[in-house]
Amino acid sequence: MKIVLCGGGSGGHFYPLIAITESIRDIVREKKLLQVKMYYLAPNPYNAGILFDHEIEFVKISAGKIRRYASIQNIIDIIKTGWGFISTLFKVYSIYPDVIISKGGMMSLPVVVAGKILGIPVILHESDSVPGRANLFAAKFAKRIAIAFKEAGEYFDRNITAYTGNPLRQEILTPITDGAKEYLKLEENLPTIVVMGGSLGSALINETLIVALPELLKKYQIIHQTGKLNFENVQKLSSVVLQDNLLSSRYHLFDYLNALSLRMSAGVSSIIISRGGSTIFEIAAWGVPSIIIPLSDSNGDHQRKNAYNYARESSAIIIEENNLTPEILITEIENIITNKERSERMRQGALHFAKTDAARKIAEVALDITLTHEQ
Repeated sequence: MKIVLCGGGSGGHFYPLIAITESIRDIVREKKLLQVKMYYLAPNPYNAGILFDHEIEFVKISAGKIRRYASIQNIIDIIKTGWGFISTLFKVYSIYPDVIISKGGMMSLPVVVAGKILGIPVILHESDSVPGRANLFAAKFAKRIAIAFKEAGEYFDRNITAYTGNPLRQEILTPITDGAKEYLKLEENLPTIVVMGGSLGSALINETLIVALPELLKKYQIIHQTGKLNFENVQKLSSVVLQDNLLSSRYHLFDYLNALSLRMSAGVSSIIISRGGSTIFEIAAWGVPSIIIPLSDSNGDHQRKNAYNYARESSAIIIEENNLTPEILITEIENIITNKERSERMRQGALHFAKTDAARKIAEVALDITLTHEQ
């Protein structure tokens, strides 16, 4: 059995695919099926170590980018996209998988179109409330579509669409509390704020938090993931703001939280501050109250719509970027942490939204299609 994976070059595309492969391996072992050979087709491997650990073969393809503004690069990318379609068709033909699982993004389109031409079934997964252009186009070729937000269902053929939630990797699914405060060097009996800017971080959230640090550290301790691109700048700014501050040890700065650190941070957190991307689904699975600050210029305004759809479960507070100030951030944090009834209501809302079996459901459909396609 052979399965091809494809998607845009972000963690929000890459890691759900990894979660699906984990469930595929589990089902293969449980049902004693023939081993599955899996391939990841993309312009770059995103995380070569994780691909290696999960025995997924990387196959490099070429794909252009469609910009929403005039640029000479658009002409170059038209040529690159055309060549990408032709070369990808030959690569998919050489593998000839039983099914293609796509997470969307322009990088996925050459693979999906190749699948259509070659008669290979395609499964799409859409992580946002409003589908991207790539998935809207690719949906015409899909055999099955899975969606993370039920609101996305109106954009697809309901006869082949299922509301599954977003696939989450097994290694981050369950928070860890035992030993977490010792491992992260946190104080006992002090509420913990976790700030997550995503894999690249958020300059606006980082800068707002830094200004608020002296006030916040009087009552709370903070785990701050800045993103690798912003770490050095945040480190310099925070050292200036906290110079001679006797509570500076309560501020814990990271460029990146690995799986263990992430689960421990989730286990001790009183509140999580995040963007409106795929991190929402991790927060929901952990059952932690949150403040979501969506990007104001995301494609299709999807982060803002994601955030408000999530907040309908009473699981989060939304702060729009144009309203974000240190004072408002401090006030909202205080309102959640000090109000135990509200905090518990938000925890329950998060858990109600969470669908922790999404990867398993998609894997089951993929294997069913694979077994049928082989016959």
